[in-house]
Amino acid sequence: MSIPERPVAEFAGVDGKTLRERLPRGELAALRLPDDRDPLRILTEQHESRLAGLIGVRIGRMLQSPFAYYRGTAAVMAADLAPAPVTGPRVVACGDAHISNFGFFASPERTLLFDLNDFDEAGIAPWEWDVRRLAASIHIGGRDNGMSEPRCREATLAGVEGYRETLRELTELTATERFYVQVSSGDLEEKLSGRGLKITRKATSKARGRTSDQVLEKITTRDDHGDLRIVDQPPITRHVDHASLEDMNGLFRQYLGTVRADAAYLLAQFRPVDFVLRVVGVGSVGTRCYVLALEGPGGEVIFLQAKEAQPSVLQTYGGMPRVIPAHETGEFSEGRRVTAGQRILQAQSDPFLGHIVGYAGELSHRNTRVDYYWRQFRDMKGSIEPSRLDAADFGRYATLCGRLLARAHSQSPAGPAIAAYLGRSTRAAEALADWSAGYADTCEADFAALERAVADGRFPVDRGV
Repeated sequence: MSIPERPVAEFAGVDGKTLRERLPRGELAALRLPDDRDPLRILTEQHESRLAGLIGVRIGRMLQSPFAYYRGTAAVMAADLAPAPVTGPRVVACGDAHISNFGFFASPERTLLFDLNDFDEAGIAPWEWDVRRLAASIHIGGRDNGMSEPRCREATLAGVEGYRETLRELTELTATERFYVQVSSGDLEEKLSGRGLKITRKATSKARGRTSDQVLEKITTRDDHGDLRIVDQPPITRHVDHASLEDMNGLFRQYLGTVRADAAYLLAQFRPVDFVLRVVGVGSVGTRCYVLALEGPGGEVIFLQAKEAQPSVLQTYGGMPRVIPAHETGEFSEGRRVTAGQRILQAQSDPFLGHIVGYAGELSHRNTRVDYYWRQFRDMKGSIEPSRLDAADFGRYATLCGRLLARAHSQSPAGPAIAAYLGRSTRAAEALADWSAGYADTCEADFAALERAVADGRFPVDRGV
């Protein structure tokens, strides 16, 4: 495949006035949906590449609430946004920047950071798509919290204004200075108060306790021969015959060629001793995801997660180009796309982040190519559950998410042009808040349609998993 030389730099020097002539900020409020819109068809299409036995779990998790449904339908939103007018500038985009896709993780120096979390859908896309994904999630999440419509709008405005103000601040810095900006768990605690602060401190404490030693104690045992085994906890985790340990060793060696040199040198002293299939997330349920236990020379254990990287919804439903961010050369793989996106959009990334070209493990599809990305499993990872925050702290949390998205987008050359377009007023935020309320209504109607489809037997459902 050919990779564009400069896929996001076209608008690097464009002024805001030119972009406003192309798309006035007030027009961001217009909700334009495709005439042939069919969200249930999109879900069905996605299920064709998923593990059939887990589709009911995915549907069950999506039916927990309209917000849970929204989390699982990044593809639907990409299809909805594809025909809508945009200003033009593209960025390295997360592709799924909803408010529950921000979380805690450890930097290589073991500092607890707060940032965008998952990048399965990362790619090149209009900047508006990530901002709309975030804004709508705030409004839908606010309704899920029982907040009034004015409160939902207020929180959505806060999130978009956090994005606008921060992008303007960051684009006044040099590109190098922007590269080093990061947000720690302490920065999050400074933004919250009362119950929200208590919830955050509990979440950060829990994240700091999520180490390999804790995972070792919680999910493993030793068999009669003294060998380490991950304990089955069906249907969440279970052993499968998708590969032998010999096969896994070969894939592990391939993975080592894609991680940082220092991490590869460390991991070369370890060997895979067991692995299980694991059910993860909401929208990701049904994709192939494995947890691997690696044992080192002194008996120490590291846990890695190898997760299937399917084509980004930005490409499959948004019509965006199939590219690897940052102009990398060499063979394209979806795992490589995900890791590149994560390294660009996060202030610091997992040193064990890597990728492989593998295969589907089921015997009937053993020769089917499947790309994977690998990272640490649960190492100081955690999150804030937005539904536990009161309205005031929910708005503050939304602001921080907007700020973090701005930091991510500021890494793209088009950042200054976007900041100039948004300007110094709240006009764009007001328009996007209007749009978000309308899209929240659409999401609730889609959720009800899925409930009816399940009742009619069109989709399997496993609840409470």
